[in-house]
Amino acid sequence: MGALAGVQPAWAAITESDFLDELPVVLSVSRLSQPVSEAPAAVTIIDREMIRASGFRDIPDLLRLVPGFSVAYTRDNTWAAGYHGLGDAFSRRFQVLVDGRSIYSPHYGAVYWTDLPLSIDDIERIEVVRGPNAAIHGANAFAAVINIITKTAAQVQGESVSLQFGEQDMRGFTVRHGGGDAALRYRLTASAQQRDRFERDVTFKSTVSGDNGRYLESSQTYFVNGRVDRQLSPDADVMAQFGVSKGDWRAGREVANPLSVLEPTEQDSRALYLQLAYHKVESERREWRVQAYHSRNRFDANAGADLSALDPAYGVVSVDQYLMQTRSNIELQVNEQWRPNLRGVWGGEVRQETVNSPQNYNSDKTRSGVLARAFGNLEWRPGERVLLQGGAMLEHHYFTGTDFSPRAAVNFTLTPGHVIRLGVSRAYRSPTFFEVEGNQILSTESGAQADLVTVPSAGLAPERVLSREIGYVGYWRPLRLELDMRLYRDHIDDFIGQIGAAPDTGSFRPKVFTFSNIGSVDTQGGEIQLRWRPSQALELGAHYARVFSSTDTADKNFKRDIPVSAPRNSWGMLATYRMGNGWESSLFAQRSDAQKWLTEGDVTEAFTRINARLARRWNWQGRAVEAAVVGQNLGKDYQEFRDTNVFSRRVYGSLSLAW
Repeated sequence: MGALAGVQPAWAAITESDFLDELPVVLSVSRLSQPVSEAPAAVTIIDREMIRASGFRDIPDLLRLVPGFSVAYTRDNTWAAGYHGLGDAFSRRFQVLVDGRSIYSPHYGAVYWTDLPLSIDDIERIEVVRGPNAAIHGANAFAAVINIITKTAAQVQGESVSLQFGEQDMRGFTVRHGGGDAALRYRLTASAQQRDRFERDVTFKSTVSGDNGRYLESSQTYFVNGRVDRQLSPDADVMAQFGVSKGDWRAGREVANPLSVLEPTEQDSRALYLQLAYHKVESERREWRVQAYHSRNRFDANAGADLSALDPAYGVVSVDQYLMQTRSNIELQVNEQWRPNLRGVWGGEVRQETVNSPQNYNSDKTRSGVLARAFGNLEWRPGERVLLQGGAMLEHHYFTGTDFSPRAAVNFTLTPGHVIRLGVSRAYRSPTFFEVEGNQILSTESGAQADLVTVPSAGLAPERVLSREIGYVGYWRPLRLELDMRLYRDHIDDFIGQIGAAPDTGSFRPKVFTFSNIGSVDTQGGEIQLRWRPSQALELGAHYARVFSSTDTADKNFKRDIPVSAPRNSWGMLATYRMGNGWESSLFAQRSDAQKWLTEGDVTEAFTRINARLARRWNWQGRAVEAAVVGQNLGKDYQEFRDTNVFSRRVYGSLSLAW
């Protein structure tokens, strides 16, 4: 988009067709292409211009642009995210998709963002469904759905190179090539990324804790991915993708706690995926798509320490965090238009998941489970102002049996461009392998048990949420202003939490943990987001969320922590100004009240984060060039997830060329 010489009035030279071209259309909420005003749930769109302007280079950071989300790097190469609270180190309550491929872990339920073989430069947009969406995407779509949509091969023809270099040993190098002809297009991306997360002397912890000392953590990730789009005929096409990544994570703690030596200081991670999709348009009223994929994640981290000083019987205790996870999936989706005012989508899915981790399950056995799903969604417009939608997912899970997740919504147009939405939905979250069968132990060199960490649960029911919402979506066309507001109330039954089990007096750490359905959680509040484009030179996005949480549980830790697991107030803003002659500046601001990250996390203080970016684009010898400098957290240091994780100011530079 070219820059104007000066900022023109918002109403200057704007036609209705110009504005309609910019109305956001989403695919993730109902599997139907819909303007956000017709979607049956609230949704936030993070497009590629927002991604570029934000200056973020790690994909989870982009969720800071979504109302109600909390994001933090934890440790051990892992990110945490929460929506309306309830966030822990593994973020189990999200369905995260990349081009329709589910990427959450069947072991913990976590998303291994750092090992994802995907460049942030290859993302076309991210659609975040704010609220349960199990009627469309299944059991893990419990709190929200994060659907990452990558660029097609046709969108990235030619070559490009990008470099990043900055403080905290931040390094990045990405090269991409795209080619082909009208019938077949392909792209290939290779990247190397390096980060130093935290490196700090901690002196403020109590002496009793033994946690004062020096902390450091760094990671290096290398990956290659590719995509081929083939037009077989005017009404049929096929898409194939692959990705491979290798990660090298290093960390260390020089602290007084004698058991810190049992924490691995190196981790080797490998990930790969293969994906194939066939799309057929049978007529103007019917099209279908079948997709299959296989993914594999492997982690290996080892440690050993002589604990004879604690008890001569222990000797050398070994830690082996080997973990192998796989997922194989096939899915059919059929879209149909039966009448001008009635359309729908239906389909099914079968998935197999496996996990192998001898230390986490006290067994060499590979655990395996198969789940099957059938879904359908209808959209009916009985009148010009009324849109009715209903859908459901019938799912059989290998742990919890059969669940039924329905949703109903009505969208009422008050006046053109102003819509009220009423919605109600039921969703489930099935427990993970580790929550049900986790039996983590540490052993001596002789194979004897030295420490019992977790024991299998006594049987878990799925978490259940009943969500009710009132939403409003408004467009002021002359002002080019989009506003989205939502009031919600969620009630969760059978919340799964990690609790203490009977202590093991024979272990050097007598505390033992298990997972249990501990009670219910109620969350209510409101969100607002806006996007304003008064001219081609200026764009502003902002959001605000207010959350109230309560719980009914006998567990004293969760009774204390859940009500403060979400910041009471949080807001964010991203502003971009195009100054002309290729120059562009952007400013990101985020404010969050204090919150308690559940289980492994701490209470983190309220913080304000300010990022700034200055960039210039120009052409040089037939190449498109962009240079940028980005400053992150230009204010005070703040805590992320743990009070020992301190995010300080950092600056990096970026240079990219495309031809």
